[in-house]
Amino acid sequence: MFRRLPGDEARNLVSTTPDTAVVFRPAVVKTPAIITIVILAWRLLAGLVRTIWRHPIAVVVLAVPSVLCWLYGWQTALLLLSPAPAGLIAWALAGRSSFARWVGWRLLAWWRLVWVYRRHWQPVMIVSGLGRHLWGRDYLPRLGKVTCTPWADLVTVRMLKGQSVKDWADRLDHLAQGFGSASCRVALSRGGRLTLTFPRHDPLAERIPALPMPCSPTVGPVEIGKQEDGQPWLLKVHGTHVLVAGATGAGKGSIIWSTIRGLLPAVRVGLVEIWALDPKLMELSYGRDLFGSRYAATPEECADLLDQAVSVMQKRAARFAGIQRSHTPTVDDPFVLVVVDEVAFLTAYQSDRELKRRISAALATLTTQGRAVGVGVLAALQDPRKEVMNIRNLFPDKIALRLDESEQVDMVLGDGARDRGALADHISPVPGLGAGVGYVRLETSPDPIRVRAAYVSDADIRAMADAFAAGEDA
Repeated sequence: MFRRLPGDEARNLVSTTPDTAVVFRPAVVKTPAIITIVILAWRLLAGLVRTIWRHPIAVVVLAVPSVLCWLYGWQTALLLLSPAPAGLIAWALAGRSSFARWVGWRLLAWWRLVWVYRRHWQPVMIVSGLGRHLWGRDYLPRLGKVTCTPWADLVTVRMLKGQSVKDWADRLDHLAQGFGSASCRVALSRGGRLTLTFPRHDPLAERIPALPMPCSPTVGPVEIGKQEDGQPWLLKVHGTHVLVAGATGAGKGSIIWSTIRGLLPAVRVGLVEIWALDPKLMELSYGRDLFGSRYAATPEECADLLDQAVSVMQKRAARFAGIQRSHTPTVDDPFVLVVVDEVAFLTAYQSDRELKRRISAALATLTTQGRAVGVGVLAALQDPRKEVMNIRNLFPDKIALRLDESEQVDMVLGDGARDRGALADHISPVPGLGAGVGYVRLETSPDPIRVRAAYVSDADIRAMADAFAAGEDA
């Protein structure tokens, strides 16, 4: 009637009720005590070696005073160790950056690992659903090394077998709140391993004033702001096309004018030409003197200017064919940057169908064939939907400023960008906090980078135009 089961045999259990559950005790295999002791000792030794390998400075700081106190007493240990704090203080005052790199950030990383991440690792993993509790045992992703930078903690994690990056990307808010951070970003470092970024503060919270113009002519990359890690934000415009998307007041003008400001010395010597399309008549008109005859405002003028750019591109392609495959800016063949302030007004909201067709065809031609012969497009728009901008995938480099909806992030930066931490829909609408802040996704990397563009005021633009005009006269 009953199958043979381990432990107590079921035939010894008597029940007169048909629906009574049969209860049995499983067989217990007793492990010898010596094996248990060896396993615990091995785990202790492995953990000690791992700690020394990962945090040598922190271990030395704790171990040396303890050993000296044990060997010579606390008075002698205090006498021997007193020069060390004085030397560290002098080092910190004299060379703050080197002290932080070799000592400060390492000690902070050790403290954050012990007090923040390791202490809360098990409950955060279980509650967020990234860990599993099966048959009385917790299966958790393995916490790796913690590295501290001036603005964030970089935590390496080994995923459980069968997990994917999307499993972690769907729980970014759980991870951020669980470890007391404002946000979290995930990036795949190698197979089975992730790098989680937990910012400790926001280095882009303050507005960046207009950057000084380069001393020497350059066609890029041009410095237009700052990255989240403190490095300069260098925007490549030569040899690519750039699409900037953001809601009203998100700071699209900061990117456009910072780019023009960085290219102005090259414009003065004839290595760069900037062709401006300003259908709103509110942004590029401030520096109209910088563009000369290559400025268009009405839809008819914009269509004619784009047709001229296509003609320049096609003539260059005919001359370069069979001779060169890439463009080097010269006075005879300068780099041409076509700047379009509100491209959707010309492509989607244009009532004249013939003008709409001409403009769309010209932009598609420039973005598919222009960068090899030195013609680039820098376009800005507010609404990134497909029916509004159907050639957005022809722009290799994309910038997402503040957006209204979470779905728009992937529309601009590509599928999966928001899962990797590009939270453009969470950028503050307050101009002083969020204007110019955005995420960049380059053609060469799928991981978005958080940046902020410098703010170029109206006075800065007029000063640029006056200085440029004076330079031409001279």
